[in-house]
Amino acid sequence: MPMADAVGWLADPPAPLAPAAAAWVSAARLGFDLISRGRLVPAASPGGWDAWRVGPLDAADLDRLAQLAAAFPPEAHAIPIAGSTPARIRSADSLVRDLWDALADALVRSPAAALTVADPAFASSDPVDVTDLAEWLATADRTLDSGARPGLRLEFPDGPGGELRATVQLRSTVDASLVVDAAHLWDAPAAVLARMGDVVDADLFLALRRGAQVWPPLKRLLDEARPESLVLDDTAAGDLLSGAVADGLAGAGIEVLWPAELGQDQLTLRAVVGPTPSPGSVTKAGLDLSSLVEFRWQVALGGQVLSHDELAQVAEAKRPVVRLRGRWVTVDPALLARLQRRRPPRMSGAEALAAALAGDVEVDGERVAVSADGPLADLAARLGAAAGTNRVGEAPLGLTATLRPYQLRGLAWLSEMAELGLGGCLADDMGLGKTVQVIALHLSRKGSAGGRSGARGTAGLPTLVVCPTSLLGNWERELGRFAPEVPVRRFHGGGRHLEKVAPGEVVLVTYGVMRRDLESLRVIDWGLVVADEAQHAKNPLSSTARALRGLPAQARIALTGTPVENRLSELWSILDWTTPGLLGPLDRFRRQVAVPVERGGDPEITERLARTVRPFLLRRRKSDPGIAPELPPKTETDVVVPLTVEQTTLYEAVVRETMAQVEMAEGMARRGLVLKLLTALKQVCNHPAQYLRQRTPLAGRSGKLAALDELVDVIVDEGESVLVFTQYVQMAALIESHLGGRGVSSMLLQGKVSAANREKMVASFQAGEVAVFLLSLKAGGVGLNLTRATHVIHYDRWWNPAVEDQASDRAYRIGQDRPVQIHRLVTEGTLEDRIAALLASKRELADRVVGAGEGWISELSNDDLSALVSLGSAR
Repeated sequence: MPMADAVGWLADPPAPLAPAAAAWVSAARLGFDLISRGRLVPAASPGGWDAWRVGPLDAADLDRLAQLAAAFPPEAHAIPIAGSTPARIRSADSLVRDLWDALADALVRSPAAALTVADPAFASSDPVDVTDLAEWLATADRTLDSGARPGLRLEFPDGPGGELRATVQLRSTVDASLVVDAAHLWDAPAAVLARMGDVVDADLFLALRRGAQVWPPLKRLLDEARPESLVLDDTAAGDLLSGAVADGLAGAGIEVLWPAELGQDQLTLRAVVGPTPSPGSVTKAGLDLSSLVEFRWQVALGGQVLSHDELAQVAEAKRPVVRLRGRWVTVDPALLARLQRRRPPRMSGAEALAAALAGDVEVDGERVAVSADGPLADLAARLGAAAGTNRVGEAPLGLTATLRPYQLRGLAWLSEMAELGLGGCLADDMGLGKTVQVIALHLSRKGSAGGRSGARGTAGLPTLVVCPTSLLGNWERELGRFAPEVPVRRFHGGGRHLEKVAPGEVVLVTYGVMRRDLESLRVIDWGLVVADEAQHAKNPLSSTARALRGLPAQARIALTGTPVENRLSELWSILDWTTPGLLGPLDRFRRQVAVPVERGGDPEITERLARTVRPFLLRRRKSDPGIAPELPPKTETDVVVPLTVEQTTLYEAVVRETMAQVEMAEGMARRGLVLKLLTALKQVCNHPAQYLRQRTPLAGRSGKLAALDELVDVIVDEGESVLVFTQYVQMAALIESHLGGRGVSSMLLQGKVSAANREKMVASFQAGEVAVFLLSLKAGGVGLNLTRATHVIHYDRWWNPAVEDQASDRAYRIGQDRPVQIHRLVTEGTLEDRIAALLASKRELADRVVGAGEGWISELSNDDLSALVSLGSAR
């Protein structure tokens, strides 16, 4: 087989391969590597025709060849040597060299390989007679297997002002331990010269000639009768240190040898940040997070920080090597460039704190290690200790509740963050008692007579709690229950006012009233502002988030069971309120953090973000060891139901008609059509009547409704209660009508229900007056204690595990003493079925502070979208 035809097979062989074939494929791949690195010389065949050969080989190449040959199975080189008696076979290494030469001759021939424009030798696919080049080719051919390999040995002067010198030496290829400086070669004994080869002088000049094409300073040696050494200027030394020149010289057959001490210790660079000591810059947290901090470079050698004079010596170095502490050290040009910057980067105190917690910072597009100094270092250490939540707080006077151990740790963490004036986000699972921990925090601050530095002046300041309307009553009841001596005021309704706010008073306000009456709220000096269900301000550009930022406070605490629902920008919004500037500007956070993490799950960026936010976000789950051991077990089940004939027909029609429009649309119009398609298909899966905007008939038309009937019948017959969640108020109303027609009483809670009626409905359900509680996900997914329920049915999926878990936690929370069963209705073979399989992995990502909504579906290609929504088996 001609080599030109065999190349494709050798590069991409079929599998599996016999051992002999696998050996030759490995040999070919090594040959491809050598050819791609330019290890090529022109030569003449025994018949005088032009040919390419692979060479010269450096020590590493020869070692790889030896290892490969040793691994060759006998059957891979069982080629007899003609005329040998007894019969002998070719050595593996000689055959591999033949293969490499054949590959080179087949691959290298191209117009670019011609010696001259008019001469086709070494470029044409047809053989060319090169007998007239025999002498020149013989000289070139000697470089392949000469008896000596030239090298350059770098020598550094003893004093700081001496010259850098490259000394020429030769190493015998026969005896690697025999090394001779070129200065002594001419007077070397005959025994030494014999081991260097017959034409060692010619080999040396040929190698220097090839090397000069890679590194021009070698041309100076070619002008000398006896090339011995070369004085290096800073540019030449820097080129050698860059690595690229050394690699090129190795390809030309010249070794570059460095002093062993250069590889022992390297200079390492890290950034040091700390507050600039100026009047007014230090606060109770140790620094003003909005002020600019000092940024400087710190260089270490072998782990020991350089002194100021040594650092100046490195910064003023004019060459890529510098003598420090009695030895020569290489200096990275990038390190020099950073040290010589006249204006180091500037950052705010909050960004410096984030960098200190993350352990590195980006400078000029590269990440460098960072450490804190002064008060900033003390603050970072204090935050790190607080994040461990090992410290246990003491229940304050006036608290009529027994705090669990994890709640005492939460109180200690909240107190520390409030004392520092930095704020934080308490992100415990729903039902773990975030409210009582904040009440205990208020009491501890109210009863403080000064305490540590951060608590000074807070004893007489009121606390403002911002919450959804549905939680006003809950906060008022919990305060009356756990802190009966604390004055509480509802800043809500027509007669609301803020006159004579008492010291230590708690003022309750809804997000809506906060937006409308922001100016009135801003005149109060709040000691603590608490944002309950802080996901209401998850959109950083919303009027709610902007109003929240306008409230003055000595400390800010966010409460939420879902710090990330759909996007990392939600986490940014919450933490930028509690600790402004910590995560930097929003646009930079989106570009450098949110996009890489949400799209690709970049583990390095994810871990860096986790290190930064960990001290400011306390997250405990019911499933964590020791958190809620008294909670009964929770069982989660996907109830897969079939579509009815009507649902199947409608589903296929919606897919067919809408996909035809999607394929013709682009940009925003296409995304709108995709979201419209998702909504329509979810409604069809729920019930044809919802999609068709009908009120009756309902029975026998939906697989989900039939499954719901079966579940509700069993639950009611056993005397238990159930919560039924749907994201559609219309669907909830249809279910209420359908259950009423079957004689099953139920209640429906949706967003239009007033706060007073909402509380009555909750009390009625908790008293056992009704067994089925229908809730729209937005209205009933947060802020309710419905432990009467032992079953939760998700009639349709929100496609967000965090929101779904939050809704389920209306029943599975502290106070629940019976097992809870979660039922998720999923229509078989539909997009619901396929996306249900994705939610498990998404739940894992959410645990690593990553979220995703439905927007990603609109970015799918037409083929992928069609595969997602088409009917068919998904499990």
